[in-house]
Amino acid sequence: MKKPAALAAIFAATLLATPARADDFPSAISVSGEATVSAAPDLAQIDAGVANDAKTAKEASDANNAAMGKVLLALKGAGIDEKDYQTSRLSLQPQYAPNRSGPSPVVGYRASNRVTVRLRDVTKVAGIIDVLVGAGANELGGINFMVSQASKLLDDAREKAIADARRKAEIYAKAAGVTLGEPLSISGEGSAAPVFRGKMMAPMQAGAAVAQGEETLSVTVSVSWAIKPKE
Repeated sequence: MKKPAALAAIFAATLLATPARADDFPSAISVSGEATVSAAPDLAQIDAGVANDAKTAKEASDANNAAMGKVLLALKGAGIDEKDYQTSRLSLQPQYAPNRSGPSPVVGYRASNRVTVRLRDVTKVAGIIDVLVGAGANELGGINFMVSQASKLLDDAREKAIADARRKAEIYAKAAGVTLGEPLSISGEGSAAPVFRGKMMAPMQAGAAVAQGEETLSVTVSVSWAIKPKE
């Protein structure tokens, strides 16, 4: 009664151990396609702020609040909508005297308040920097330029990337003496790589020269194509 079960187990193990034939799997060519599109940025983001030093934490904080109040009023006076500027960092830190022989004593405090300003007209960047500096901003952490319709531009790049992948696959297929069939799988990713990302630190002067540069949007796709013998 046990022999049939034993024979069945041996038969199943033999099937599992038998290597699959090459023609059990679809033949394919896998390639990557790439494409880029460039566009002038139409959005800008400025990171600016004020820092104040004083002997006590309250003095530093009060001075900083007053200084930032002037900066925010200046932004409003320059026509920047309140929804387009936002506090990004607020800090109050003790300042220590140099002391190599023991613990450093606290000699004062530094209060810092930073604001992020979004501009929907990149031609106003230099002017707004002048406004910030004129209002008392003594820190400028960076300027970023962006493209608001990056997704639509990437769609164009995706089509070009697929065409690039097909071109490469057809070259391989011709060299191998086969015919290119239907795509079996497609995967890809896109990104915006800014050509210009400016950064200026205090001290600053009015009339800053700013170059907006250009955004380069790139897409890479991986495509597997079925192949068949030439007819």
